[in-house]
Amino acid sequence: MNDHDTCSCHEPHVHGYNENKSKYLARLKRIEGQTRGIHRMIDEDQYCIDILTQVSAVTSALENVALALLQDHIAHCVTGAAKADGEAAEAKIAEAMKAIQKMVKS
Repeated sequence: MNDHDTCSCHEPHVHGYNENKSKYLARLKRIEGQTRGIHRMIDEDQYCIDILTQVSAVTSALENVALALLQDHIAHCVTGAAKADGEAAEAKIAEAMKAIQKMVKS
């Protein structure tokens, strides 16, 4: 198991997002449907600007999921590590910063 598979404030395979898991799954199912819609639009030769509008909506929806997951991670895992000890907190903050950097670049 890697250090990032779990954190000190949770059991193994329990993560900060578990409280909201059903909401995340519902949002991702909706995004999945939107993505299938884009596929269908291209297959049916829809107008390119309309397709781009839908791509933008899916991108925004995925960004919102990512931000919510990041918020859960900070609220649970980073905060839990900060309460445990300074070294664990520094590692979780660095991990969160790396995730933020990836999100900003995309």
